[in-house]
Amino acid sequence: MSVLEMKVPSPGESITEVEIATWLVKDGDYVEKDQPIAEVDSDKATLELPAEQSGVITLKAEEGDVVQVGQVVCLIDMDAARPEGAAPAAEAPKQEEAPKAPKAAEPAKQEAPKPAAPVAAPQTYATGAPSPAAKKILDEKGMDAAQVSGTGRDGRITKTDAELAAVPALGGSPMTATGARTTTTTKLSVLRRKIAQRLVSVKNETAMLTTFNEVDMSEIFRLRKQYKEEFAQKHGVGLGFMSFFTKAVTRALQMYPDVNASIDGDFKVNYDFCDISIAVSGPKGLMVPVLRNAENMSFASVEANIKDLAIKVRDGKITVDEMTGGTFTITNGGTFGSMMSTPIINPPQSAILGMHNIIQRPVAVDGQVVIRPMMYVAMSYDHRIIDGKESVGFLVAVKEGIDNPVEILLGGDERKGLGL
Repeated sequence: MSVLEMKVPSPGESITEVEIATWLVKDGDYVEKDQPIAEVDSDKATLELPAEQSGVITLKAEEGDVVQVGQVVCLIDMDAARPEGAAPAAEAPKQEEAPKAPKAAEPAKQEAPKPAAPVAAPQTYATGAPSPAAKKILDEKGMDAAQVSGTGRDGRITKTDAELAAVPALGGSPMTATGARTTTTTKLSVLRRKIAQRLVSVKNETAMLTTFNEVDMSEIFRLRKQYKEEFAQKHGVGLGFMSFFTKAVTRALQMYPDVNASIDGDFKVNYDFCDISIAVSGPKGLMVPVLRNAENMSFASVEANIKDLAIKVRDGKITVDEMTGGTFTITNGGTFGSMMSTPIINPPQSAILGMHNIIQRPVAVDGQVVIRPMMYVAMSYDHRIIDGKESVGFLVAVKEGIDNPVEILLGGDERKGLGL
């Protein structure tokens, strides 16, 4: 018998263990080569584990088990015969169900309720009588015991019966809630636990501070309205907000290089490239895929790369390498309706920009009150490496790029700048 031992492959550098999140097959199933058989969680991503060969699988780990990279998690018997077809197995339940409902049994179903009707609790002195605790509740609410059905022994009215009966009379008291009160306990995934650890460590180990500003989205609205169809036809992607903010951020990072830096022990590490992490919400939580050398990307390239990475996050196809690194992060809480927030730094980076929702607000322009689409932006930064001057200057530079994108981001020629 030829048996293949399937071992956990390495999801990426520095990852030594993963958690079996979900088995997609059952013990004894026949699996095809390259068929996804499990989802495994690392501290950076959720990945699918494909079958390396076809055969009958024997599971060697349970869901929720933490296993080491290189550990055997299942066996595949490659000599096992492939099932001829699933049709006979699918029809089997129908054959089993047939004798369960013969016509001869129908009269019995009709007669079944008859003997159940006379069954009742014996009438005793306790029937309909409230317990002392129940009587106190009914007296306080001015209710008659005859209005309450007792569920206690021999039909006695219990304290719970009185409390439940009092709810309609009170219009629903918070002390006597009758709604569902169940709880569900679910173990956090490795990814979620790692995120939690990282967020707590950021709060404890950095001197995090947040500065705010607001940007006028009028010009970006105009550009998108004017060129969105032509842009989509030529480049195959939409012209969104993220390309403008990404270009504004890379320009500001080059103006303020300390924002594009990190701390390594007693040393400061400056980067001469801008790898921008874009926060994307997916089924497994928030992921931050990276745009490499975003400073060299065109608007169309930024939009195409963000779309591609977002689809991979949504479909669970994002790789660890695509989320590793990054020198600065952009997160957009505005897509969920957030008006203002203080984003948390994505370590080992030193700063993060938070975008928010766009609101039509009255603002003063040249001494006149006008209505403009405005957005609050927030920059959280590590004060150990970035001073107030750099942080404020950086955010002002981002504001300049968004307020005046044609001159600052598109080089004065909007069509050429958009690649049209």
